[in-house]
Amino acid sequence: MSERVVITGMGIICPLGHDVETAWQRILACESGVAKTTIFDASTFPTTFSSEVKDYDFSKYTKNPKLHKYCNRGSGFAIGAAAQACKQAGIEIDTEEPADGIDRNRLGIYFGAGEGSVDNDVFFNAIAAGWNSGENKMDWDKWAKVAFGQMSPMLELEQESNMPAGHIAMLTAARGPTRSCLTACAAGTQAVGEATMLIRSGQADIMLAGGVHSMIHPLGLTGFNRLTALSTRNDSPTTASRPFSASRDGFVLGEGAAIVILELLSSAKKRGVKILAEIIGYGSSSDAFRVTDMHESGRGAIGAITAALTDAGIDKEQIDYINTHGTSTAENDSIETKAIKGVFKENAKNIPVSSVKGALGHLIGAAGAAELITCICAIRDNTIPPTANLNDSDPQLDLDYVPNKPRKAELNTVINESFGFGGQNNVVIIKRYKSQSPER
Repeated sequence: MSERVVITGMGIICPLGHDVETAWQRILACESGVAKTTIFDASTFPTTFSSEVKDYDFSKYTKNPKLHKYCNRGSGFAIGAAAQACKQAGIEIDTEEPADGIDRNRLGIYFGAGEGSVDNDVFFNAIAAGWNSGENKMDWDKWAKVAFGQMSPMLELEQESNMPAGHIAMLTAARGPTRSCLTACAAGTQAVGEATMLIRSGQADIMLAGGVHSMIHPLGLTGFNRLTALSTRNDSPTTASRPFSASRDGFVLGEGAAIVILELLSSAKKRGVKILAEIIGYGSSSDAFRVTDMHESGRGAIGAITAALTDAGIDKEQIDYINTHGTSTAENDSIETKAIKGVFKENAKNIPVSSVKGALGHLIGAAGAAELITCICAIRDNTIPPTANLNDSDPQLDLDYVPNKPRKAELNTVINESFGFGGQNNVVIIKRYKSQSPER
């Protein structure tokens, strides 16, 4: 049996705050992080709003900001989230020779990290310079002249999805296994699940795991708008994300970073750090269906949930709460409901489920990790976070979605679900830490 894996730190930079407690309290209050997009001029787009991180400066979280001066928006968020998580877990940062007693060769990183944005102004300037309107085609020589003259090689490098892990390695001096994945909206949960497996397999003692993403830029918004995945409720941005509602019309694009510290139980005990929760199960699957659509039967989600329960070695009746993917799209909310009913059968209606995306928006690759942090807080406080903006229930969706108000309940075992475009499904199960729990 593998040794137990526990959570000893957590950090978040998100539209509802730059620390865990601020974000958690605002989620409970059903406050919204959504407003008119300010990162760029989105006034001509079908969707003119988003869930942005506001008033953030990554340099406040590191003594060596010059090391990260070219970091993209997502990497900057990761620096703040990692610094918070490390502080809580007693891991020193900003030094090549830490005195915290942690073997840096056994300290690893696994992020679900999205691609960084291009240098938009220069990129579009180059397109404009190269466009030959008379012949209705590109003059690539002119495009290249502007691009090579103005584009920064460092900023181009920062588009790569491995770069957030690189910045955090410099921040923490982590020299253990480093991984990045980009399984769309399931990436943050996959990173946590697979980081747990790396620890279980003996490849690391401690892992920084989570998600990092920002797609609030012209190309990101264009893509999701053309997929008709985004809400276009421009007259009421703060109520646009409404998971499980009859009037839902798409998700709200968000951004941020969320990171947890995963650790061998023996390591956490040896270091004397507080244990926040325990990871007990991970399941992953693919729908093998379409590029964007979930299979209508919910087979991929059912497979991932079932695999996580099997990995945890627990009965379905032990689940106290499910933090759903709950995107506020017609397809996800209905199929996810079907999947939960497919797994839990007649007991499904007795399990409270909710989505925090009504308040947060959809943080894409960072969503699963941010929502895992809300699960940790939910267990700690015995409080189920509500589904914001659920004022008109969809008669076809008949689970207990905890609308608009938090609910007190005894929470010991919780599921966190994430389902990404392409039918990529990842589920993590956590429980309240008890020292007498049997070894896995």
